[in-house]
Amino acid sequence: MLQVQLPDGSIVDHDDHATALDVANKIGQRLAKAVIAAKIEDRIVDATRPLAELTDLRPVPLRLLTEKDPEALGVLRHSCAHVMARAVMRLYNGVSLAFGPTIDNGYYYDFELPHKLSEDDFEKIEKEMAKVVELAEPFEQFSLPRDKAVALCQDLSQSLKVEHIQTGLADHPELGFYRQGEFIDLCRGPHIPDAGKIKAFKLMSVAGAYWKGDAKGKQLQRLYGTAWFSPKDQQAYLSQIEEAKRRDHRVLGKKMGLFQVTPEVGGGLCLWLPKGARVRVLLEDFLRKELMRRGYEPVYSPHIGRVEMYETSGHFPYYRDSQFPPLFVHSAGGLVDAWIDRLKSDEPFSSDDERQLSDAAGVLGVELPDYNPVSSKPQRIGVLEAWQHQHERYLLKPMNCPHHCQMFKAQPRSYKQLPLRLMEFGTVYRYEQTGELNGMLRVRGLTQDDAHIFCTPDQVEGEFRTTIELVKFVLESVGLMDYRVQLSLRDPASDKYVGSEENWQKAEAALRKVLDASGLSYEAAEGEAAFYGPKADFMVRDCIGRQWQLGTVQLDYTLPERFKLEYVGADNAMHRPVMIHRAPFGSMERFVGMLIEHFAGAFPLWLAPEQVRILPLSEKSNDYAYELEARFLAAGLRVSTDARGAKVQAKIRDAQLELIPYMAVVGPKEQEAGALALRDRIEGDLGAMPVDQALQKLLDEVNQRTIRQVARTESTSGPSELSVSGTANFEY
Repeated sequence: MLQVQLPDGSIVDHDDHATALDVANKIGQRLAKAVIAAKIEDRIVDATRPLAELTDLRPVPLRLLTEKDPEALGVLRHSCAHVMARAVMRLYNGVSLAFGPTIDNGYYYDFELPHKLSEDDFEKIEKEMAKVVELAEPFEQFSLPRDKAVALCQDLSQSLKVEHIQTGLADHPELGFYRQGEFIDLCRGPHIPDAGKIKAFKLMSVAGAYWKGDAKGKQLQRLYGTAWFSPKDQQAYLSQIEEAKRRDHRVLGKKMGLFQVTPEVGGGLCLWLPKGARVRVLLEDFLRKELMRRGYEPVYSPHIGRVEMYETSGHFPYYRDSQFPPLFVHSAGGLVDAWIDRLKSDEPFSSDDERQLSDAAGVLGVELPDYNPVSSKPQRIGVLEAWQHQHERYLLKPMNCPHHCQMFKAQPRSYKQLPLRLMEFGTVYRYEQTGELNGMLRVRGLTQDDAHIFCTPDQVEGEFRTTIELVKFVLESVGLMDYRVQLSLRDPASDKYVGSEENWQKAEAALRKVLDASGLSYEAAEGEAAFYGPKADFMVRDCIGRQWQLGTVQLDYTLPERFKLEYVGADNAMHRPVMIHRAPFGSMERFVGMLIEHFAGAFPLWLAPEQVRILPLSEKSNDYAYELEARFLAAGLRVSTDARGAKVQAKIRDAQLELIPYMAVVGPKEQEAGALALRDRIEGDLGAMPVDQALQKLLDEVNQRTIRQVARTESTSGPSELSVSGTANFEY
């Protein structure tokens, strides 16, 4: 007999070949019909596979997943990706399958096929998908030894799958497949019991892609789709997308004159126009004032730094693929760097190629007396890297933290001086791929509201607690009240992390303790930690339900070790500090881009680039309007006067369209009374009032950072699924 432990702790007996569906059936047929998949500890599994094959744990810790569980939607979408691939293969000849993972809002599948897919094909593909769904055929899992798996994929004419087995899955002695009718795909699963569980789906777009993301690889076609448990949920999501298009910060940013990105300056490099720069300055001043009140010290660092410093920190070459190439003082620096890359890569590198590089380097004045072209690759690389270290190399700053470590190290430190809190609005540079750039949300030059706290181990929990509170304060100050915390932990099976096991355990335990005590709801996410330490990421929902990763707080025992940072303790011995990285905004570009979309361009008064527009009824009232403008400016408000000869109704309409929070209409009557007629963009005409009263009302709203209204749409009553960017899951 097989014992199964249910979430309530009860243990039930089943036969040795029982599946999760069998367990559900024993509880009730209604539950069995609702089951989508199952979960054994943290692993999502098929509901139709024998539990004994899925785990050695006894009793089996089982949780049944229905459409009420968030994890179930990912399983449904993964299965819908298979249904879509099956439909494409039915309709077109010569289809070679690549990968079909889920993403935050749906799924995609990459294909190699002669026919060029377009939106004109969507209706035909969706009709074929509907036929597959109507058949409600089961998803059947089976496994094969790798030689038989290769043979099967060859028989199916799936050359990409063959290549993947031979390269990407080279260390797998056995491979898993799923069969649904005539369709067979290499896949680790899991899947829904049958395609009939898919109640709503839609193809969204088609784009180009490369095999395994390599621009030198085969060019593929990527077909995106979404799937839901009900047509109502899907319609809510589609409405949400339409609302997101209306709020697109790229469109609003251009219309409102907030920012621009031009090909002359370069992709991903934002030009902050005066109105957008005002919003940024307001946010920076707000945070800078709060940080200095909390004991932070402002610092500045240069936009470049020596490569050796980033090698010490681990940012280079760890993040090299997402960094701009190094800057070399020696004219042959780039050539030698490319030479090293060729030696390190798996690409063919003939002796003729190497001789040509050597000759070119010689022409540029490189002398390599110890270089021997017949020696081993590691030896040749060592000689070239030794030459590099003899010459200056710089990087456009990818992170601020190495610079701040140098600041800590610049003078002797005592425990009495800790915690030391250094803050900087520091601009850093990342070489994002062209296809990933997205207005202000995904850029190549970004300014982080960065700070680093250097503290003693005993101070870690207190400092981490106050930084969590700071992030909450900042988000709530701009009306972002709907957020959750993701505790990003390392993946114990991965080798991408640096630092000792002991330090990782201490760091993760400290973060958990603070989050538990804070009362914040949080969820742990393995594999999402920074390479040097765990972190708490704030995942914020905007007014139409989209999720954004904004503020972050990270705990780091590793960089102080790498930079050999020390302070004198109470025992007069040298000790290693602990480092906390934190950025409530994340980056100014992304944060402002998000706010543009959250407020649909209608910023609250304290953040509005222009807060008040004075509208004289006629030319006779212009002088009075300018007098009021001067008074408002002197009071610290951002104001302008529309002295055009147009009718006041046209001026009001223009101010409304430009999303000006308040309008002050003035004429002879108001001038005589020392008053103005205040008009609210949201509430309309507020009537005439003395100038001092109007000023006080506006200043109170600014000083209290009031968020009076955020436009919401009916789509928020549906599923809050729309995310700003997606990450692949369930991929084999």
